[in-house]
Amino acid sequence: MNLLKGALQKPVTIVVVILAILFFSYLAIKKMRVDIFPQLGLPTVYVAQPYGGLSPEQMEGFVTSYYEYHFLYVTGVKFVESKSIQGAALIKIQFNEGTDMSQAMAEVVGYVNRAKAFMPPGTVPPFITRFDAGSVPVGELVFTSKTRTLGEISDLALFRVRPMFATLPGVSAPPPFGGNQKTVIVNVDPNKVREYNLSPDEIVQALAKANSITPAGNIREGDKTLITSQNAVVNNVQELANVPIRIGAGPTVYIRDISSVNIGSDITTSYALVNGKRSVYIPVTKRSDASTWDVVQRVKAALPDMQAAVPSDIKVAYEFDQSGYVINSVKSLSFEGALGAILTGLMVLLFLGDQRSALIVVLTIPMSILSAIILLNLFGQTINIMTLGGLALAVGILVDEGTVTIENIHRHLEMGKSKGKAILDGCREIFIPKLLILLCILSVFVPSLFMSGVPEGMFLPLSLSVGFAMISSFLISNTIIPVFSNWILKGNQFNHSGSHKETRFEIFRHKYIVWLEQFIKGAKWKSMAYVLGSMVLVVILFSLIGTDIFPKVDAGQAQVRLRMPTGTRIERTESATQKLLHLADSITKGNIAASSAFIGTQPSSFPINLVYLWTSGPQESVIKINLNKEAGIGIENFKEQMREAVHQSLPDATISFEPGDLVEQVLNLGSSNPIEIAVLGRDLSQSRVIAEKLNNKLKSITYLRDVQIATPLDYPEIKIDIDRVKAGQLGLTVDQISKSTVAATSSSRFTQPNYWLDKSSGIAYQVQIEYPQYKINSNEQLGLVPVSGNIGNPVYLRDAASMQRITTPGEYDRINQQRFITITANINNKDLGTALKEVNVKIASLSQLPQGVKIMVRGQSELLHETMSELQSGLLIAIIVIFLMLAVNFQSFKLSLTILSIIPTVVAGSILLLLLTGKTLNIQSYMGTIMAVGVAVANAILFVTNAELHRKRDFSSGFTLSATFNRLRPILMTNIAMIAGMIPMSLGIGEGGDQSAPLAIAVIGGLIFSAVSTLIFLPMIYSYVVGNQPYKNLSFDPEDENSIYYEAGNTNNSSL
Repeated sequence: MNLLKGALQKPVTIVVVILAILFFSYLAIKKMRVDIFPQLGLPTVYVAQPYGGLSPEQMEGFVTSYYEYHFLYVTGVKFVESKSIQGAALIKIQFNEGTDMSQAMAEVVGYVNRAKAFMPPGTVPPFITRFDAGSVPVGELVFTSKTRTLGEISDLALFRVRPMFATLPGVSAPPPFGGNQKTVIVNVDPNKVREYNLSPDEIVQALAKANSITPAGNIREGDKTLITSQNAVVNNVQELANVPIRIGAGPTVYIRDISSVNIGSDITTSYALVNGKRSVYIPVTKRSDASTWDVVQRVKAALPDMQAAVPSDIKVAYEFDQSGYVINSVKSLSFEGALGAILTGLMVLLFLGDQRSALIVVLTIPMSILSAIILLNLFGQTINIMTLGGLALAVGILVDEGTVTIENIHRHLEMGKSKGKAILDGCREIFIPKLLILLCILSVFVPSLFMSGVPEGMFLPLSLSVGFAMISSFLISNTIIPVFSNWILKGNQFNHSGSHKETRFEIFRHKYIVWLEQFIKGAKWKSMAYVLGSMVLVVILFSLIGTDIFPKVDAGQAQVRLRMPTGTRIERTESATQKLLHLADSITKGNIAASSAFIGTQPSSFPINLVYLWTSGPQESVIKINLNKEAGIGIENFKEQMREAVHQSLPDATISFEPGDLVEQVLNLGSSNPIEIAVLGRDLSQSRVIAEKLNNKLKSITYLRDVQIATPLDYPEIKIDIDRVKAGQLGLTVDQISKSTVAATSSSRFTQPNYWLDKSSGIAYQVQIEYPQYKINSNEQLGLVPVSGNIGNPVYLRDAASMQRITTPGEYDRINQQRFITITANINNKDLGTALKEVNVKIASLSQLPQGVKIMVRGQSELLHETMSELQSGLLIAIIVIFLMLAVNFQSFKLSLTILSIIPTVVAGSILLLLLTGKTLNIQSYMGTIMAVGVAVANAILFVTNAELHRKRDFSSGFTLSATFNRLRPILMTNIAMIAGMIPMSLGIGEGGDQSAPLAIAVIGGLIFSAVSTLIFLPMIYSYVVGNQPYKNLSFDPEDENSIYYEAGNTNNSSL
């Protein structure tokens, strides 16, 4: 009350407050980050470990297992998951919510150092990084040249551009994709090696002795200390050709006699295609706490400097820009909110018939929104679709605050009061009910404070937006509206003399009251039927509606993983990828805006890239496709046509669509598909049998797509079995034979590191010996690899070992040290909740599983369950809190239950309209439903408060109808105005509009049913609950004049 009196007494202060709101909101908007989602701080650490050449089995046993064992000691670990392929392992450590990640990172680093002590010699330290759900690619920095090799482009991108790129705030800068590390290659001719009776290992050892890194010394000459450097490392790579391999008896053999020396790149394991052409790119990945918009703008601003850092024949471009989608989504939501506010103002004008009153209501909306933005900034929130959705949602409630206040002022003016008195009395009369409404609506969002994980990250920003806007609106309705009303409203606009012609609304209200008087007769049975019927309806509708985590969005982007038969060479996979891109171009009739593909697997030099994009071998490629807006085809339709086209044109290939746009990538939380099933077991062969059975069962579900076993289990292998007895008889050791074999089939890069310093750039590059890959292309060629060089008879690999073709798993996946096989699937035209139910039915239909075999549903399953559970619990808690507050205010449990009786109808209305519009129950629609409940409760509070006021003042059987008569207009105004405000958002017309449409649809459906229940059924239930009973004050205070225990004349006689 003092707030109201203070505002009326000091109107200049109110003007100053308005100016302050405008100024500080401008500063807040300039400072706040802009992104698609709030920060989802999921605590995850990745460890990427290379060991070039080790087989998947060796990586798992000699490297990964030691990490897993030690990481389970780290405080707060939820699970440890690993993937092991040839030459690399990736370990994901997921922590429980609330874990101190600084301490966790320190512990991970400590246990990495301890685990390394148990690993094979030569194991290099791994990359350790935090990589949360918000760390997603927001574009690609693409390097192309018509004159340079991919190796040259990659080297320039790595050492010239990446340092500039990595120092940009908020950017995570991995090494380039599509190239490989610059390397000095000693290309050995196998025929010459045999001719000179040498072995690859002999060449490697000779090179290591002739090109070695040795420290410089010093001599003291007179007054100076001189450095004594040596040319132990060659200055010019061509000097390596003069390194002697064999000296002594017989002719000296030099490297130039059996090989060529040149600067090139390490053995190719991958290619990158941008718009169908081989290129090199660096993914622009933002950190989880960075703004997509800011990151992209910084990268674009730095492009001229990046271009200047490389030769002019290399072009640097920024592709796959995700910031446009972000900013357009934000603009669309802002526009929809503004349009909603305008429509709301028009509805107020229509009901009040007073332009000045409508102007006051509309002016308060931006003031409340701007005040909320200031508070959001102070609480560290960003501008994203959740905070903007909350503000857009709040517009309707803001209108409720302003409308109720203005309408009550009008009512007091109609009583013949002066303008000043009508404003004071009108605002004072509804101060307490409005405060109760504020608390009730805020209590709806209180459960968000107790959520965790993704539900908290998504729901809390929206709750804060609505809460801050509501608090601001409450303060404004009791300060700015009274002051504005004094300035803007006319005091003599109501003429109370003479006859008064009824308006259309008054005629409607009179007929409505006459009808309601008849309807509430026999209220007992009607009330019971209404309550039971609404509850049954809610249960039925809940069973019919589907559930998702977030609304599906058509951003015109797709990402597809192509799998050729396991072990397919990258050249063949590249050819299939090109064909897939041609199919996509044909389906869209040339309307592909941009495409990129990564083929093969990451080189061992860049293991950190596995965190950004995982591929298990040369048989896989990952393709991203952006469609033009003119493509005229929805993304789901495009996927269906692509599946059919690939099946026809590439019968050996399988494809699986993965999260393609920013929204899907964030919400999938690192999962490649919405449905992932892990078949765990000690015996991998047993697990495989179960996985294949389940895979076949899942294919029978008509709406599942891309069902496949994602783990490569049949990688072709030539198993070399060294006969240790024979080797000993030939005077050889297993170590000698193995090193020669590795040098011939791979390179000496990881068995005997050797370096050359490029003095012009100050960068050292490795020197490696390798056979031309095309010359080792059969068992016969492999068997002819010399394993011992001597003057006598040569010894080849076939003399000391046997070779056999087998198949072996190409990837070993483990969770908490237990192996598993992954089955993945996508969903077409069906909600996630329904799909998961059917998947669980298929799992349950399997016969009894072998001992030790377990099936775990992963992907988005856990997140969906967690989200729905949190939201349902939140709604229940909110209802309980509202009930308790109502009981405190009305001092009656009956009246509290009377108000809550409308909630089932409101929920039913929201779900019914969602069903009719083909939407699902998800985070957005759930929040819309909760908000509709809040508004409905607010209207019910106003009705019951007014009815109780009539009952206190003048007991008669007409207080129900009197309250309905008084509250009809504000209730209709509030509901219709809010529905009008939500219509633009419900249409989902802007970019990303599909994300917010379910929220608005849920609000509209709930409010339609809210109006019906509040104006028809609530009076009936209230009439049944109260009946003809007089108002009874429950106070026990003998000094309270309204109490039945009041003792007249004894009020001041008490003594301590």
